[in-house]
Amino acid sequence: MGTRSDPAFLPALRPLERTLKRGFDIVAAALGLLLTGWLILLAFVAASIEAAGNGFFLQTRIGRHGKPFKTIKIRTMRTSPLFDTVVTTAGDPRITRLGRILRTAKIDELPQLLNVLVGQMSFVGPRPDVPGFADALVGAERVILSVRPGITGPATLRFRNEEEILSLQSDPEAYNREVIFPEKVRLNRQYVESYSFWADLKYIYLTVAGR
Repeated sequence: MGTRSDPAFLPALRPLERTLKRGFDIVAAALGLLLTGWLILLAFVAASIEAAGNGFFLQTRIGRHGKPFKTIKIRTMRTSPLFDTVVTTAGDPRITRLGRILRTAKIDELPQLLNVLVGQMSFVGPRPDVPGFADALVGAERVILSVRPGITGPATLRFRNEEEILSLQSDPEAYNREVIFPEKVRLNRQYVESYSFWADLKYIYLTVAGR
């Protein structure tokens, strides 16, 4: 019989764990949208005015089983021909004035509740990466792709100040790929292989509490 660390044994979560996790996601996402819908709408309108366009930002990310999907966020950055990178650092000139406020308060993340509700994401799990990262995993590391990506999780909490860390590097993109991403893989693999629904609740609490 396979184990959670066996890459041939997918999905890694047991049936009851999957049921609890998905059930919590549906109820919490629906409640979250009901309570914060007005805030999402206000942020969308404000971002649309500032950007003179669509206040929502859709980006292709890698989801469960390596399938791409579109994450939904409030637009906080402007495009610039001077930048050809998906890595964002603190002080990035592409971040708008309103965007800095929304990112600090995490309001830009709220539309991802829709991703959770429809089953593309979970409240807790590995953060969804852009193509070229998670989908490039091999061997036992691919166990990470057996779960839905999350809004928060152990790697997200560990690198809560990721933009500040990257801003101190001479080559942020290389540092992200060679140092931060491998550590995220380690943390995310550990999360999946030792999964606990109660640990999910702990990560949500730590995220809300800002710890």
